[in-house]
Amino acid sequence: MRKMSTLQFGILIGIVCLSFSCGKKETTIEATEISESSTPKVSINQIEDGIKAFIADQTEKNDGFFLVKDENHDLRMKLVRVHTEYLSNLGPKSHFACVDLVDESGDVYDVDFFMEGEPGEMDVISTTVHKLNGKPFYSWKQNKEYKTWFKVPMEQSNNSLLGVMEGSDEFEFYYNAQLPKLEGPAKMWIPVAESDAFQEIKLIETSVPRGAKQIKDSNYGNTLFYFELGPENSGEEISLTYSVKRKEKGPYDAPQPDQSLYLASTELMPTGGRFEEIAKEELGSKINESHLIQARVLYDYVIDNMKYAKVGNYGNGDSNYACDSKTGNCTEFHSFFISLARSVGIPARFAIGASIPSDRNEGGIDGYHCWAEFYADGKWWPVDISEANKYTALATYYFGRHPANRIELSRGRDLKLSPSPEAGAINFLAYPYLEIGGKEVKVSSRFSFERKVKV
Repeated sequence: MRKMSTLQFGILIGIVCLSFSCGKKETTIEATEISESSTPKVSINQIEDGIKAFIADQTEKNDGFFLVKDENHDLRMKLVRVHTEYLSNLGPKSHFACVDLVDESGDVYDVDFFMEGEPGEMDVISTTVHKLNGKPFYSWKQNKEYKTWFKVPMEQSNNSLLGVMEGSDEFEFYYNAQLPKLEGPAKMWIPVAESDAFQEIKLIETSVPRGAKQIKDSNYGNTLFYFELGPENSGEEISLTYSVKRKEKGPYDAPQPDQSLYLASTELMPTGGRFEEIAKEELGSKINESHLIQARVLYDYVIDNMKYAKVGNYGNGDSNYACDSKTGNCTEFHSFFISLARSVGIPARFAIGASIPSDRNEGGIDGYHCWAEFYADGKWWPVDISEANKYTALATYYFGRHPANRIELSRGRDLKLSPSPEAGAINFLAYPYLEIGGKEVKVSSRFSFERKVKV
């Protein structure tokens, strides 16, 4: 690797450290001019080994936690990943590393390390918290006269323009569908959103066919409306109006999950075989690391190797299709991740609902949206890989976070119901599932909303 001049270092810092929050005291880093023939080059692998060895040593000395302290933070952390794309030589025996660490609450911090020394003997001379859940605290600026770099505060750090509402959101959600012309008997199932620790749901108005029954699926506990229909229901409008108070979702404590559910194959999310081969190849030596570190590797793999595209046979949540085509919508992204994760023993699960626009307060919603969670370190960790693929600046945020502006309608795959469709378990459920003569028939559906706390 060619060593960098002062100018090249400036470009590096401009790219690597795009933004961060400020402390009261100014930190400066000297930018030293480097000759082509000076000290032997240190490889990126050696820098990575150096920072990982330092973190491992400090973690062992502090009861399993790496302690991070700067002017604004005093944190107990565990390693998530080293950003190998940002590891750099800054000068003779001077190196830079950018590392993701997670604290006890599940917040993910991006921490900058400056190191000095030879391979195997590197000392950390500066440690600074750069980002929280992908949001920067500060940026770097060069003092050209003195050839030093110093931190400057970010004037604004707001994710809302990229679809994220942090904290909480409150809205009414309107679920509407229209039945087609029915020539004979038919059956239909519709998911019913329910309250949990992150969403408070009230079904405030319903307009549904007579004789509607509420049932639950046997594996995941979803509540559904079940209807037996006939020609008299042709063209009938169905509407559900929800009052929703939603909180931003982060990692949350939970007992060890049921492995028969969350490590199992489903019809369109198989495990083992090539999914195990891909996961193990990508993990490499990290196969011996924690599930948290492994999940981040697989998360990054899906982001880097798939393209969000609604072409071909997309929208079924088919892991094999995702693996072959490397394209799809949110269902393919998360199904592929779940197949990979489960194949190396990481419990993972699927959920579906709708994402509420952050840039307006009412109107239509562009269909359903789905996401996933994986289990590690005694917590369920939310991820949204398709959104991270669209907005790479939020890739760290979406590893461990779901924003407040969404509603969850159902959980799980291959939903087992009673009464059940003749075709068997339902793949997943957001829109109505209408069955006529043993076959699924699409129902015209639309989602809309009105926000109660205006943005």
